[in-house]
Amino acid sequence: MSALAAARATPKPASKGAHILVVDDDKRIRALLSRYLMREGYLVSSAANAGEASARLKDFAFDLIVLDVMMPGESGTQFAARLREGPEPLRSAPILMLTALHETANRVEGLEAGVDDYLAKPFDPRELALRIASILRRSRRPEPADPLVRFGPFAYDPARGELTRAGGAVKLTTRERDLLQTLIEHAGAIVSRQTLSSRASEQKAAERTVDVEIARLRRKIEADQNAPRHLQTVRGQGYRLVVDSSRITKLQS
Repeated sequence: MSALAAARATPKPASKGAHILVVDDDKRIRALLSRYLMREGYLVSSAANAGEASARLKDFAFDLIVLDVMMPGESGTQFAARLREGPEPLRSAPILMLTALHETANRVEGLEAGVDDYLAKPFDPRELALRIASILRRSRRPEPADPLVRFGPFAYDPARGELTRAGGAVKLTTRERDLLQTLIEHAGAIVSRQTLSSRASEQKAAERTVDVEIARLRRKIEADQNAPRHLQTVRGQGYRLVVDSSRITKLQS
């Protein structure tokens, strides 16, 4: 661990608030690891053995566990195997095992117990940081896609054709729903009066009719119809519905 003790880490931005649990019976190593990882921008807690680690896991949700294999009582390998047989989210908690044992059989035993990676002591702290970052990237779960299109306090479900405000239903006529759907399909872009008047349900209605429909829809979604925030008029070009920017990215991708 001499390389770790001598390391001078450069402060870096926090890694999205990742919280790491360091489990090692050596007090000096726990302290060195904790200081280094905190300099790297992580939140860090520590435990001296599997029993203390179990207690910490009851109180906090950790993004990764740095686990020493050789500990008195329950070994790191046994602890990892127990976590993998337990309930979620502990069952899938990422584990980086630290070991002074270099034999292939010992490394295989750790991997069979369910650890995500291992690092042999002594190690370069930069390698530790890289391995942790790699595990966190692999374990990061994608956020479920939001099926709703949001603008201000409103949410529209394209599949159901339903508009809600703060969870409460907003009643739409068939024509209003069709108009809103067309505007949403263009993902916040300007839609000409001609395009809106030529949509299937309109059967090429007059462009003036579109203006009337826009006014009716605005009564339901705008606090001030003279200064609309969501359903805007673009002079000489048409209309656009200003939706959540992340939704625009999803629709255009």
